[in-house]
Amino acid sequence: MHKVISKMRIFYKPSRIYFILDVLMLLLSFYVVLDWFPLTTNTPFNKYSWPSLYYSLTWIISSYFFQRYKPLKKQQYFGSSLRLFYTAFIAFIIYAIIIHLFFKIYSGFVLLTITLGVFFVNYLFLSLYYAYRFAVEYNDVPVSLAPERENAQVKPAIQLDEKSLKQLKSTIRTHSGDSVLKYLQKYIDLSSGNTLVYNSTEPENLQMIPNYQYSSIVQLKRLNDTRGVNRRLTIINEKLPDHGMFVCCFESKSTRKKRILENNPKGLNYVFYTFDYLYKRVMPRLFLTRNLYYFITRGNNRIFSKTEVLGRLYCFGFKVVQQKKIGHLTYVFAQRENQPTPVKSPIYGPLIRLRRFGKDGEPFEVYKMRTMHPYSEYLQSYIYECNSLKEGGKFNKDIRVTTTGGIMRKYWFDELPMLLNLLKGEMKLVGVRPLSAQYFNLYSKELQAKRVKFKPGLLPPFYADMPRTLDEIQESEMTYLIACEERGEFLTDSRYILLILKNILFKKARSG
Repeated sequence: MHKVISKMRIFYKPSRIYFILDVLMLLLSFYVVLDWFPLTTNTPFNKYSWPSLYYSLTWIISSYFFQRYKPLKKQQYFGSSLRLFYTAFIAFIIYAIIIHLFFKIYSGFVLLTITLGVFFVNYLFLSLYYAYRFAVEYNDVPVSLAPERENAQVKPAIQLDEKSLKQLKSTIRTHSGDSVLKYLQKYIDLSSGNTLVYNSTEPENLQMIPNYQYSSIVQLKRLNDTRGVNRRLTIINEKLPDHGMFVCCFESKSTRKKRILENNPKGLNYVFYTFDYLYKRVMPRLFLTRNLYYFITRGNNRIFSKTEVLGRLYCFGFKVVQQKKIGHLTYVFAQRENQPTPVKSPIYGPLIRLRRFGKDGEPFEVYKMRTMHPYSEYLQSYIYECNSLKEGGKFNKDIRVTTTGGIMRKYWFDELPMLLNLLKGEMKLVGVRPLSAQYFNLYSKELQAKRVKFKPGLLPPFYADMPRTLDEIQESEMTYLIACEERGEFLTDSRYILLILKNILFKKARSG
């Protein structure tokens, strides 16, 4: 008992701010109960003034004893919540006994309501505080990237003996099934000593592997159950030799939706899916709940869109070679191509900033509403290689665009934040579109040189003549830019804005 008391360190310096907030929350609870709740007395404040004072003293003493007033930055969420529960429980028990034995004129209902009130107000405060703290401390990106590599060639290894190979196949078959084993055998030599197949969720185990020991690394564990995906991809990128192969699997958002809807009764299946989506997809994306979610779930069973997984792979130095859906999981073969991209933070919010080329070729950040899945910006070359362009110059079958994003794009809602770029002087009202590096490199050198002479615009000449192909788009922009050089920007833009408004209002021109 002495050791327990000594370990608790009863005497400590309380946080002045937290103490004041706690007293204010007590006063708020007393006021709400005595003023808003129906009581038997017409003068509740007079009747309960002294009991309220004594109750407050009991609450404060109990809070100090249970170390609630320690600075919150030195406490953890569950510990703080547990101390709050102990304080509320002790304060209620003490006063319930006193009222029952000595002061039966006071209502036990008032005591219970005040205790519950102050408990929930405090609990709400703690939840918001720790949600914010978790959010600002959360980081799923590499803190530092590996140095440039030298002699990144795979090291020679001894082939597996028959017994070891049989055991490896048995492990894959038990964990993932025969179909996955056959798929892996088709493209990877499992008998090679340079192939690593693992099912661990701890990145520290990978960190201990010597660099370039394995030419192929196969992760059987779903990425959905992997916390710190970016850190893991950074480590694997470092360990693989040049052009080494990484194989991973995941359950996509669309597959998960189909599975939930099929495996639950009709009528309730959409209810289950909605709650699952809010908990597993929305909560880890919001600023205040992001790290609280990871603290509760440990990152297990997350929802990933196919775009996000492929985008992460490209972001961290891999190139997707092939993919195949087996059962509910999608398996991806990704080849190590280059160093990971130094990412400061993943952006999941509704407002995003995209790096674009402006006047004189200077890069700047365009503000837009999010219409794509996270990490979509790293998939431009992949989408172009797979699907090329459709009419209007947009990517054909662009899997990066969400359903809501497609609607927003059609009616230009996603471009409204670009008014901020207009106010900052980075863009003008009429002008060529601000392009990413991928799009910019598709244009002719002559057009690239003319483009950088002028600021990009909110309303592109595209809507004046509605070109269909990339060549027609380039011709349209060249015509506009030559007119700006010969007639001046003001006259040219005035003429174009009339043509653009005519097409939008009367010919129903819409964004792709």
